[in-house]
Amino acid sequence: MEEVPRGSGTVELAVVLRFVDIAVDALAEAREEIDALNVYPVPDGDTGTNMYLTVVAARDALRDATDATPDLLSGLAALRKGALLGARGNSGVILSQMLGALATTIASATGEERNASIMARALREATESAYAAVGTPVEGTILTVVRAAAEAAEERAGHDGARARDVFASAAAAAREALARTPDQLAVLRAAGVVDAGGRGLSVILDAAETALTGRRPVPVTAPIGSHRIPIPVEQQGHALTADGPAYEVMYLLDADDHHVGGLKARLATLGDSLVVVGGDGLWNVHVHVDDVGAAVEAGIAAGRPYRIRVTHFAEQVAAAQGRRRSSRAGRQVVAVAAGPGLEKLFEEAGATVVVGGPGNRPSTGMILDAIHASGAREVVVLPNDPDSVRAAQAAARQAEDDEGIRVAVIPTEAQVQGLAALAVHEPGRPFDQDVLEMTATARHARHGAVTIAAKQAMTMAGPCEPGDVLGVVAGDFAVVGHDLDAVATDVLERLLAGGGELVTVVAGHGGHDLARRTATAVEERHPHVDVMVYDGGQERYPLLMSVE
Repeated sequence: MEEVPRGSGTVELAVVLRFVDIAVDALAEAREEIDALNVYPVPDGDTGTNMYLTVVAARDALRDATDATPDLLSGLAALRKGALLGARGNSGVILSQMLGALATTIASATGEERNASIMARALREATESAYAAVGTPVEGTILTVVRAAAEAAEERAGHDGARARDVFASAAAAAREALARTPDQLAVLRAAGVVDAGGRGLSVILDAAETALTGRRPVPVTAPIGSHRIPIPVEQQGHALTADGPAYEVMYLLDADDHHVGGLKARLATLGDSLVVVGGDGLWNVHVHVDDVGAAVEAGIAAGRPYRIRVTHFAEQVAAAQGRRRSSRAGRQVVAVAAGPGLEKLFEEAGATVVVGGPGNRPSTGMILDAIHASGAREVVVLPNDPDSVRAAQAAARQAEDDEGIRVAVIPTEAQVQGLAALAVHEPGRPFDQDVLEMTATARHARHGAVTIAAKQAMTMAGPCEPGDVLGVVAGDFAVVGHDLDAVATDVLERLLAGGGELVTVVAGHGGHDLARRTATAVEERHPHVDVMVYDGGQERYPLLMSVE
């Protein structure tokens, strides 16, 4: 059994990883069903999609944090932040707060506390956090379902010999029962003959927790007990947005001091409804339905710094869900992740739709999915340009194919320079498969390296390093440890050129322009037959990115 860090009780990282994987798969399978249940608060048919993308973002953040260093506490912190940053829609934002509360409670547990008690307390904290985050809590929703689950968990945890698996089995069963009663609490659900979509999504997640701990797969609830009705898709219900209801969904991330958030909530509450504000420690995710988009954003500016602002017009979203815009897509487009302003410009000049991201600021599945949709293309090639962004890109591709039948191929580029090389041979006039094949082959043949500065003491493939040492990266591995930027950069390029090559590409990071020029000159002097191209990428953390083709 793995060593459990102090402050995490006896919960194992392997169990948390298994749970998030099962939850992602289960939500992917149930997504369309949950979308079809979505009639409250707005019949926009995206609750299942939003909850799926929120959990994918949490799972990816957890995996990224623990792939190299399997530490539970770091993983739980990453899961909490990943869910917060990747949350989408009303139910997704509420879910992110629940996941964050679960992670925080597990991380703070002591070794003396039984797992059953930890999990019951975590579900109670998740419930209280969810209710606190919602401007006007409404029963018959995801809130009702999580409260029932928490109450059942606490009751079961009080029994002698209770284990975490027993707690989650009781919680999941109570959630299913509460979900079946939601039509009795909300007239709009009763009229449509459906259970609450957000509650159904949460039930899927609790069922996933039970499966992770017991191996059992519970029977789901999708309609009221004793009813033979089935969920009715949005386009068949005849529901419409009410004339006096808000027309827009506004979401943004917000950097703000915690004491400013109360005023923000009060201001947003006067502008619309479905208000949910989650987060803490200076980072918040804000969701509200309004008519005045500008006022909602201005409220965020008054409280702090809003960014990743996302505005959805409900009428257009419903029209899209009904399939009225499918025929407008045409052509082929490349979506590329760019790690700096110079790289962003390079990709845009080459015709790509850009998603800003990179080490320390990796894009979520939702961000890549938004770019795929925004491209307007029927065929899309995605260049993640970072090994930890490949998983998010693949999830976005599957989602886009399911949503609108967009044909998407993800080329698993692991470096910015590989993406540039692939984009250089992109030819939208040839068949899609052939274009993807040529781009993939070119990316694979581009040997890549980089120069960075060590932030902490560590053991690398090239030996130990201290903070401030210069590290040379070859094909994703630390291959050189030194003290001089020029020497390490030259060493890396010599290793890349050892296998031959005709073109060297050097991309200068933030403040690395002079270093890039000196490195280019050194290559030209030693290898006069090799062409050298220098670009200003502006990326953080890496003074130089390099490739050889």
